Amino acid sequence: MTYVLTFFMALVIAVIATPVSMKLAAKWGAIAYPGGRHVHTKPIPRLGGLAIYAAFWSAALIMQVWDEQMTGLFLGSTIIMVVGIWDDIRGMRPLVKLFWQIAAASVLVFFGFSMNNISLPLIGPVDFEYLGLSAIGIVLMLFWVVGLVNTVNVSDGLDGLAAGICFMVALLLFWSANRIGQLPAAHLTLALAGALLGFLVFNFPPARVFMGDSGSMFLGYVIGGLSIMGLLKTATILGLVFPLLVLGMPVTDLTFAIIRRKLRGQSMATADRGHLHHRLLDAGLSQRSAVLSMYGISACFGVAAVLGAKGQWIWALTILLLVFALLIIILMRRTSMLAVFSRRHSK
Repeated sequence: MTYVLTFFMALVIAVIATPVSMKLAAKWGAIAYPGGRHVHTKPIPRLGGLAIYAAFWSAALIMQVWDEQMTGLFLGSTIIMVVGIWDDIRGMRPLVKLFWQIAAASVLVFFGFSMNNISLPLIGPVDFEYLGLSAIGIVLMLFWVVGLVNTVNVSDGLDGLAAGICFMVALLLFWSANRIGQLPAAHLTLALAGALLGFLVFNFPPARVFMGDSGSMFLGYVIGGLSIMGLLKTATILGLVFPLLVLGMPVTDLTFAIIRRKLRGQSMATADRGHLHHRLLDAGLSQRSAVLSMYGISACFGVAAVLGAKGQWIWALTILLLVFALLIIILMRRTSMLAVFSRRHSK
């Protein structure tokens, strides 16, 4: 019953807080205007991440799911939220943003976050601290959190896309946390899921609000922190597998974007219209169809993660290979096969 209460508390707070964030966005000038690589056609407030932040932490506080590591996650996520709000309002250079992402991730080090003790497939338990290599565990943790921050940021390209994918991540992390008896982590992942579902009421296409960088960076940060804080206490790699696999689609998209820009001699931070969602739109899908298609791809990654956790590796690998093949086909611009799903003539 407490699980249900945690979920719906976060959901209700998000539904109440999102319109407030929209008014604040209008007041502070955090507005996304159409044009360029953007696909929306009218100005839309982009401070919805503030509502997700408020709903998540309010539910965590009310349910009293708190310890020292929670304090670290709160402080670090607050830093990343403030940086995101500043970026949404005033803009920020990529390197400056990266500096603050690393700074926010570094806060976790002072509250016991690390990847010193994990269990890897085929290798078994690895304890970097025992080997006198604690620095490796800390560096891995920083790469993990900053990497997820930017992965979720890349996925925020269409109405409801990042929120929907992170909702799936949160549910799978809850399944895993509950399965291994990590009750605080289970409550927190449900709080995140509830906050995202409440936000999706306003963000699902056609969106009335965007989460902005404040939201996407906050989500990546919290998912990274939760996967380490709650699930890796049992030294299980599942804490990493679930978010990584469900975010397999934006990870693949980000990898192709880096390769594409390097081949063109461009900076990795250069924005373009070569992302997966742009490919689907160019193939003729509507925004809603493209988002639902990408939900389906992410769900397949999630199913593969669950099958792997249950030891059904052949089925898991089969699904992964099929989904990766589909992603490569789309990202290599071979989108003619998608035309059958086109809704070009729909509204």
